[in-house]
Amino acid sequence: MWADAAVESPPMPDSQRRIAAIATGQLGAFTSEQAEEAGISKAQLRGWIQSNRLDKAGFRTYRSPLTPRTMKSELADLLLDMGESWACGPTAGALGDLDGFVLKKPFHILLQRGRNVQRVGVFVHTTKMLPLIDRAIIDDFPVTTASRTLIDLAATTPKDTMEKAIAGAFRDGSSTERFLIERIIALSARGRSGPRQLMAILERDAIVKGRRSWLEQRFLDLLGEHGLPTPQMEVVLTRARDRLVRVDCLFTGTNVVVELLGYRWHRTKEQLQRDTERLNQLQLDGFLAFQFTYDDVVSDPRNVIEIVRTALGLVR
Repeated sequence: MWADAAVESPPMPDSQRRIAAIATGQLGAFTSEQAEEAGISKAQLRGWIQSNRLDKAGFRTYRSPLTPRTMKSELADLLLDMGESWACGPTAGALGDLDGFVLKKPFHILLQRGRNVQRVGVFVHTTKMLPLIDRAIIDDFPVTTASRTLIDLAATTPKDTMEKAIAGAFRDGSSTERFLIERIIALSARGRSGPRQLMAILERDAIVKGRRSWLEQRFLDLLGEHGLPTPQMEVVLTRARDRLVRVDCLFTGTNVVVELLGYRWHRTKEQLQRDTERLNQLQLDGFLAFQFTYDDVVSDPRNVIEIVRTALGLVR
């Protein structure tokens, strides 16, 4: 539309120049509100559509038929048409170059809960809140960050695909293990299944690679930072019924035991029963056993250190 006008006589009006500049920054599209602000009337828009100088790209979005249509331009049209929204899930994964994801339809779009905006052939997700720490801009597209995207994907994406995406995000620097875990903990209390499943994948990866889990390493780092001794790891201490009782940490020369509760195992009724039997047997054998979760180590490390310091001070 504006390309044709550029060769017409008289020269392109200022209103068309303004909307052309806006559209150029939006992959060729603009909204009816932007057109009105630029000084273009509804009658002009209807005339351009009737003369095939303008295409209607959405309920409130238009674009020049001369601009190329690509997957990215269609996504740009959709986000512009839906108002305040973010690409999320597989769509955000593709825009963020997460391994295993390509930009394709149907698009996944995230809205603040309470907005009743739907589009045919689009997966519309809602959230009560999307803090700034979970938002990003990639190639002018509003998206969820790599860490938030990984958390959201974990609930429905196969483990092998998730493992590749996580490894790629760490490799490319779009996320780190510590930051990802901090976001998992922050979001896990909101009823999502993704955080727990993603944490299990991270812990499984540590086991496969024969290294300590992030939780274990962070606990050891905390001890070192506060001048506390390094415990023995993975020590068999006793037997509960017919099972050996192996503890995560035993402080040498003491009866102080620390168990670090990860998400590797689902807390089934059977697992809870075994945990109770293990703890009871440790108590009967004279061990002073403490348990710390991810939340403890990440969100309240001072309390963790104070408990360990107090426990070691009680040892005679």
